[in-house]
Amino acid sequence: MTVTAPAAITAAELEAIRSDFPILGETVNGHRLNYLDSGATSQRPRQVLDAERAYLEHRNAAVHRGAHTLAAEATEEFESARERVAAFIGARADELVWTSNATEAINLVAYSIGNASLGRGGADAARLRIGPGDEILTTELEHHANLVPWQELAARTGATLRILPIDDEGALRLELLEELLTERTRVFAVTHVSNVLGTIHPITELTERAHAVGALVVLDACQSVPHLPVDVRALGVDFAAFSGHKMLGPTGVGALYGRRELLEAMPPFLTGGSMITTVTLESAEFLPPPQRFEAGTQRVSQAIALGAAVDYLTGVGMDRIAAHEAALGRRLVDGLTAIDGVRLLGSAEVERVGLAAIDVPGIHAHDLGQFLDGLGIAVRVGHHCAQPLHRRLGVTASTRASTYLTTTPEEVDAYLAALPEAIAFFRGLGA
Repeated sequence: MTVTAPAAITAAELEAIRSDFPILGETVNGHRLNYLDSGATSQRPRQVLDAERAYLEHRNAAVHRGAHTLAAEATEEFESARERVAAFIGARADELVWTSNATEAINLVAYSIGNASLGRGGADAARLRIGPGDEILTTELEHHANLVPWQELAARTGATLRILPIDDEGALRLELLEELLTERTRVFAVTHVSNVLGTIHPITELTERAHAVGALVVLDACQSVPHLPVDVRALGVDFAAFSGHKMLGPTGVGALYGRRELLEAMPPFLTGGSMITTVTLESAEFLPPPQRFEAGTQRVSQAIALGAAVDYLTGVGMDRIAAHEAALGRRLVDGLTAIDGVRLLGSAEVERVGLAAIDVPGIHAHDLGQFLDGLGIAVRVGHHCAQPLHRRLGVTASTRASTYLTTTPEEVDAYLAALPEAIAFFRGLGA
């Protein structure tokens, strides 16, 4: 069967897309903004800003609570957003839980497993229980949000946390899975795309191997859902977490995908209003998922805005966005490896999204970032919430440039041209 490549985003289309983003017309330090930090937080198009504003101006009310017209309209719009966001990742609406961000989503899974391990949740939750003798597997390149919750779960339950290491170029040492992924493994937590290296991992293969030994797979999809076509059913994962602010949506909203039968077995993470059926002074009974995991007043306008964001991304086409960023990523890598004094973190040969982190020996990442900011170029500096990865690669911080559907080749070239200027500047200061 012949696979047709997605139609490229043309220069004219790219300019039209950019015109939807008001902030891209701003100037910074006398230069037009060159925003290469979408991996941290993406910008929002007018369509997303307008959707949230329209809701707040015309339909703002408490969802799932009132009998009046505004409450009904708010609930309908809130649940419509859930349906569209779930469909965007190939899931059903009743498999998508609203959270504040991906960090909360992963903590939800970890704490729910911990609660099940304490005997909460009844007979159905027994399949989730872990304790001494059981193991949790994660990797050396995870964001802290997909590491620290598992450290804490291991500490609470007596399970053992094991780590799949990386090699000198940042690649997962998959040959060690035979040793590390065993029948003792209850959870395998892994990122789809490294937020430092941009590496795309073979999640379908990893999921098959985890399921073969009975382990659940928890996927950090923060850097994949915004940039690649993602189908959680095709990947086979049990849970997936992602954040709205990395995919044209607002801060304060994220989502957890969970297979329906697992969500039904899980005891709640947060408790209180809106997630119960019956409460007495002695006990409570809980709603089915996803509402079981949505205690308290929800982030209604943010969820609606995220629904508008996936509409926008779908309109452009995720396959086209992925191809656009892959080309920008190759342009970044080719340019970076050609600059003397720049070390690219990770291999230049692997499949990646449009993201690259570098180290310039002798120049601190924060200093480099400030120099670039003086030219209107916004990049991310620091350890990117991945200290173990940086430590393994022998650096304390790096400078990361990340692209998105709004990024032009000229912006990448401007960044690449600025790096030798920065190196010469700082080398001159040290002379």
